[in-house]
Amino acid sequence: MKKNLQTLKIVMIFALTISFNFSFSQEDKTSYSIGLTSDQFFGFAPNVTVEYKLNDKIGVSAYGVFWSGGTGAAWGNWTEFGGGVNLYLAEGITLNPNLGFTFGNLLSKGAADGQLGGIAGDGIVPNLFFNVDVPKLESEVYVGYYAPLRNEAPANGSTLAYLHYWANAGYKVSTSFSFGAHFEHLKRTKDDIGGKLDYYQWLGPYIQLNVPKIVGFLRLSAGPEVKNGLQAKDSFYKLSTGFTF
Repeated sequence: MKKNLQTLKIVMIFALTISFNFSFSQEDKTSYSIGLTSDQFFGFAPNVTVEYKLNDKIGVSAYGVFWSGGTGAAWGNWTEFGGGVNLYLAEGITLNPNLGFTFGNLLSKGAADGQLGGIAGDGIVPNLFFNVDVPKLESEVYVGYYAPLRNEAPANGSTLAYLHYWANAGYKVSTSFSFGAHFEHLKRTKDDIGGKLDYYQWLGPYIQLNVPKIVGFLRLSAGPEVKNGLQAKDSFYKLSTGFTF
């Protein structure tokens, strides 16, 4: 009996050691990022990203965007979820292609029935991020195409599709401060009733405060509008923050 208890104790210690090492290994390969963004068009749009790094060259990722605030509230509490791979091209340079799906009524119904009209499988979103984070330079390029996955538009309406992209680049003055320029464009590419439309197009500087200890940042971007098909405005602004752990 005593021998059996001793054997059980050794097995339990061994199992706990394996479990601890496995958990530590899993945690070391997994990252979780939270981003919060507020601008004049989309309002408040939190987003999250989870990545599991398979090796030094590739990771698998999943993301979600909570488009529920701002003008998105009229799009059936619009939500976006998707996943992809993160390719580590070189030190500090990554390419992250994804395939996302929207839930709401903007793309499939043309926002015909407002907040109460949201459906699953509203649209599909092929998109990609290209990021550079090297000692003195930071840059991000995003391109996403939002297309209807279903056709639920009323007889006098239309499904909608959009192209959204931005590019920015900046100089790192120190580990705590950087500045640069940001360009962003949102365009409606399909509307059988209203036609194509440039919702906004703007270019301006940004300043960013970084907190390396928590891998966090706070960024303010602002500048003049180059083009706006909805309502002429003399400026555009966006506030972003986030951290990774």
